[in-house]
Amino acid sequence: MIRLHFSATDLRRITLAPRPEALFETALSVRLLLGTPDRQPGSGAARARWRRAMNGTPADLAGILPDLVRQTPYLPDFLLQPALPTFDDSVQSARSTPAAQLHQDLAPLIEPPRTPPVPPHIAPPAPARLRALADGDLPARDAFAADLHRYHASAIASLWPQITATATADRALRAEMLLRGGVDALLTTLNPTWRWQPPTLHLPSSRDTDIPLCGRGLLLLPSYFTVTPLVRYHPDEATVLLYPMHHPAESASAPDEALTSLLGRTRAAVLAGLRSPATTTALAERTNISLAGASQHATVLRHAGLITTQRTGTTVLHTLTPLGHALLDGTR
Repeated sequence: MIRLHFSATDLRRITLAPRPEALFETALSVRLLLGTPDRQPGSGAARARWRRAMNGTPADLAGILPDLVRQTPYLPDFLLQPALPTFDDSVQSARSTPAAQLHQDLAPLIEPPRTPPVPPHIAPPAPARLRALADGDLPARDAFAADLHRYHASAIASLWPQITATATADRALRAEMLLRGGVDALLTTLNPTWRWQPPTLHLPSSRDTDIPLCGRGLLLLPSYFTVTPLVRYHPDEATVLLYPMHHPAESASAPDEALTSLLGRTRAAVLAGLRSPATTTALAERTNISLAGASQHATVLRHAGLITTQRTGTTVLHTLTPLGHALLDGTR
């Protein structure tokens, strides 16, 4: 479990990134192609469609990228350039990373921890191109940039307008949550598997880590390809939290006939209406039913474990549970 600890100053310094980071999204897409399990409820279908469309694109197409992203959960910091507006800007900035930082960022990939000892067939020696990049070798930097451009052009460029449109819709959703219920609503509804217990945000992880934000705030960075929360911490700047962005196209779909037969047409519509979090008032508006009806159906769904309800100030927010997402998506 990763625990992000907020001070009052940190809560005032939560910001939303204006766009996803193109270079990091490119790296995360390679990880997905390499077979990273996608267990993120409610937003995995779009990624799965992209993965099928790639039709088994070989990892060789990505050059050195598989060597950089294969190790889970570690990803080198220099791959994340959140302040830059374009993919080309991010690639150039990453290519120009100081040699000392390259060496530090890539050390865990070149010499991964061996406690307990890892069998050689599981942890093969780092390839020469990775060692050369870690040494700041100029041809290795050029090859790294060329690999990024080639893979991005073939696998990501055509999808990028959809990614940015989805990110814009996600940003609007986060802004709505902030306006309706304040910071508590924003943090409560970031992800159904995350838990906000003021002043701490709990993120599921194989690591057990406490991260105090120390008054420098939090930058929320939406991601199309991430399947787990990713945190980048530096002691002299805002912590960056990558979260899976919400996919509005999937939220617009109506419940199927099997779900309607199980729950009834109105209650199934209420469940589908919560693909994005909502207050009782917003839920009534989405499903065109009375406020009392929305409250009653939400109560039944909450007792069934399909949604959670949390009070934030004078407002209550309803959010799908992983079980509710699975039922809507038709997954086991």
